[in-house]
This record gives sequence, C-alpha cells and structure tokens, in this order.
Amino acid sequence: MLLLHWCLLWLLLPLTLRTQKLPTRDEELFQMQIRDKTFFHDSSVIPDGAEISSYLFKDTPRRYFFMVEEDNTPLSVTVTPCDAPLEWKLSLQELPEEASADGSGDPEPLDQQKQQKTNLEGTELFSYKGNDVEYFLSSSSPSGLYQLELLSTEKDTHFKIYATTTPESDQPYPELPYDPRVDVTSLGRTTITLVWKPSPTASLLKQPIEYCVVINKEHNFKSLCAVEAKLGADDAFMMAPKPGLDFSPFDFAHFGFPTDNLGKDRSLLTKPSPKVGRHGYWRPKVDIQKICIGNKNIFTVSDLKPDTQYYFDVFMINTNSNLSTAYVGTFAKTKEEAKRKIVELKDGRVTDVFVKRKGTKFLRFAPVSSHQKASFFIHSCLDAVQVQVRRDRKLILSQNVEGVRQFRLRGKPKAKYLIRLKGNKKGTSMLKILATTKPNKQPFPSLPEDTRIKAFDKLRTCSSVTVAWLGTQERNKFCIYRKEVDGNYSEDRKRREQNRCLGPDNREKSEKVLCKYFHSQNPQEAATTETIKDLQPGKSYLLDVYVVGHGGHSVKYQSKVVKTRKVC
Repeated sequence: MLLLHWCLLWLLLPLTLRTQKLPTRDEELFQMQIRDKTFFHDSSVIPDGAEISSYLFKDTPRRYFFMVEEDNTPLSVTVTPCDAPLEWKLSLQELPEEASADGSGDPEPLDQQKQQKTNLEGTELFSYKGNDVEYFLSSSSPSGLYQLELLSTEKDTHFKIYATTTPESDQPYPELPYDPRVDVTSLGRTTITLVWKPSPTASLLKQPIEYCVVINKEHNFKSLCAVEAKLGADDAFMMAPKPGLDFSPFDFAHFGFPTDNLGKDRSLLTKPSPKVGRHGYWRPKVDIQKICIGNKNIFTVSDLKPDTQYYFDVFMINTNSNLSTAYVGTFAKTKEEAKRKIVELKDGRVTDVFVKRKGTKFLRFAPVSSHQKASFFIHSCLDAVQVQVRRDRKLILSQNVEGVRQFRLRGKPKAKYLIRLKGNKKGTSMLKILATTKPNKQPFPSLPEDTRIKAFDKLRTCSSVTVAWLGTQERNKFCIYRKEVDGNYSEDRKRREQNRCLGPDNREKSEKVLCKYFHSQNPQEAATTETIKDLQPGKSYLLDVYVVGHGGHSVKYQSKVVKTRKVC
C-alpha cells in the first residue's frame, strides 16, 4: 500500500507545485474533504464519491488520477460533457517496481528508463468520443492507480467527473424508469402537454427527486450541465481559467488577488476572449427556458408560438446529491394559426363588423385606382376598440377608437390596406367602418371632441330638466329622446341602450322630444341648450342626443341620466 501512495505522489509531482493530501473513502475524512471546496479545486486527483467540475482548452489534454486501494473493488467513473463533445479514456497504470536495496543511486540504464516510460501509459480499460453522459463500470477492479485523460477538439469547454468505489450504496444519480421517453399528450397552437414515467429513485427508494423541464428551439440536451452552460446561469462556472495555470478566478479571489485584470493576456489562445470577470463576461441572448416543477411527472408548456417547432427535455435531480439524470427528450411543432378570414371593404360603402370578446377581425381595402389619400371612418358602437392599419405590410396607424373617428392616410399607387381590429375584455364589439379614396363624400356627421350631455342642477324642477351639448361648424340635425328608468336599471341593460350605432329609428315615437338643426361658425360658441318638459316629480330619465349626417347615418352622444325634483 505504501508503494501505491509513493507512486501516486511521484506521478503527480510534475503536475503541481503544491502538496495535497490524497482523498480516501474513510467516511469521516471524506466528509471533511468534500466540505472544503478548495481541496479538489483544479486538482488532478479525483475524490472518491464526489462530483467535480473542470475546464478543458481546445486540443489541450488533461489527466486525472484515481486510486483504488484494494483488489476486487467495484469502480464506477462517469464523465459528463457540458457544451462540447469530449474524447476520453480510462487506463490502469502499471506501477514501477521498488528501488533496489543497495541504494547506490547510480543512473538506470537507458533501456530500463524507456521501459518505465512505456509502463506509465498503462493499460487502456475504456474509451469514448461524443457528447453523451458515459460511464465505465466494473464490479471487481484491481488495486492501482487509474488515469483518466480528456480532450476537446472542438472548443474550450466544461465537463464533470464522478468516480466512486461504492456505486451500489452511493446511487448519486437518479435512476431512469424502464421507459425513459418524454411523451407529448396534447398539442395546441400555443400549448403542449408533456408526460413521463416517474423515477424509481423517488417511488421505490423514497429519495427526494425534483423534475426540471427545458424548452428551446434548437436541439435536445443530453445533460443538465449542457443546459446550464447554455444559460450561463453560474458566472464562476462559465469563466475560463487563464491558460498555463491551474488557477481559476475563484483561486485568485480566494488568495486575495483581484480578478478584474484576469485574462487580458490570452496570447496562447488562437482567438481573443472577453475579459474574465463578473462584469466583463459577454452573454449572447439565448432562447431557452428551464422550469423546475417539483415531483410532478406531467406539465403543460404555455405561451408558445403557433406553427413553431420546440425541443423538450426533462431532467430529474436528486436534491440530496444535487446530481441529475436526463430523460430521452422529444420535440413537437405547435399547430398553425387558424386561417384568418379577411373582410373586403368596398370603396364608399359602410360595412358592419362584429368582433368577439378579446377576438380579432381583419379587413382589407384595395382601391382599384391610383389615389393620393385614403380615408377611414370608424364608428365604435360600444366600448373602445384597438385599430391597426398596415399599408403594404408596413404599420402606419395604431390607436384605440371610441365613438366616431376619421383617419386620413397618405396613399400610394396600387397600395393595399390591412385593418386589424382587436376586441376588448368587456364583451362583443360592434363597429361601422367606411373606407374611401373620396374623402369629400362623408356619410357620418362631424362630432365635437366632447360628446357629453350636461345637465344644469339649478334649473331642475319637478316637471322639467335643462341640458346642453356641443355642436360643430357643420350644420347637422340633432334629435333628443327621453326614457323613464327605475331602480332596476341594470348595467347590462344600460350597456345595450348605450349602443351608439343604433339610430332614432330604433326608438319609440313617444320617447322623442324634438329635432332641430344647429351649427356655429365659431367652434367655441357651438353649444345649444334644451329644456325637456312634461316630466313626473322625483323620477329618473335617460336622455339621448342623436346627430344625423347627410348620408343618413346617425351617431349618439353619451347618454345622461337625470332626475326631477321630488318636491317643489
């Protein structure tokens, strides 16, 4: 046994200038070692029963050593590539024989030196090339010094190693079920439901397991380490150490050296690298999402884009060891958007449009002749509606419309207009829309900015109320209607009666008060008053004012509820 320790120190002496106590699987000593994170940091010694993370530079191999103290010992070595494929091989060293007893110290013959150099290469036990999580497992291994050599030929990369002589009792990695596939059970335009079989580690061994779902648009991942490398979640993990040294930025900070100027001199690298430091590391934007959901084995991914392919991976994490295992990922494409129906608008013709609650409606206006301007008259009958207009696919208008609005847009030869109407959250939206290249022929009446009806409280009597409203410079016909309402006047009923697209033709003749023409050349004086008589004391009345345009289309002002005095 002393020979094994002496040979291990002799092999590691050229690799490091600092002495380090060899890790064993003496449990008390092992627990002390894994608590001290600097014990194995950037060391060439693999601890027994603890995962280590390290870094490889492109085309620069690294060697790690692991000692088995007794013959017929189980051995398991697991290598996890993170963000690039690895080439690695495991070999058993043939240790040199003990020095001769004479202790003369004379130089050994040249052929004997060559033979010892050949023995150091050892006997290859296992090799692998790729980006899968791969492992070597032996139920009975001879004592000796095991060497693990790793190489990355694509780029600088991270990786993880786990080695143990007690694989049966450790079981650090969660066990996959007999069917390790992730299945898609439901597919929609913006949602996909995933399901997978639970891990026996949770169901049989009763160990704590957490599942994490990873969604992206590029490819499936073979390890959680690869996901973390893509996300760049751990700054210290993503930082590359300076070549030529076994120290990482963690070491320099640990020993009191500043890390801000680390990594500026990267002459040994073939390409420049960003300054190593927490604030100097540039991260590209990644389209990847990781969601941990506890111990559930079904999950619905939402807020996806229609007609888009996504890749889904599920990882189970043993929360005791913090080690993970990947299920066999899957991919799926969301359904296409339902083909939208587009309503064609005729030049100069009013079109009635209904938009469902939170729904969307598309309309198209394609003038047959060349035009300098295009005018859109939009009459929102109920609540505000979002209106977007695109000319030849370019957005030129986006506004919320309530009441009547007119938009005059600059035209182009053979231009086509696409109008998108977005409903609100309250209920169905109703609109009247007119598109024309002849804006002088306006079917809707002009309106003031303020369409409220004002009631004068001091002029109220037991049988009359006096109200006023604004007009415009254009001479229009105004009709006022009244309707008695009671205490059961509900919001739904009020909403129906607030439909500004319903004209006087829909009212009872008995509700009509009067009609009159009115305009004013001075906009500031364009106001009119009217006294409604023959009312009952202490009663409430709903008042409506309609303005009728030359084309016969009417627009209703905002309704007003008034109440007569009970005692006069």
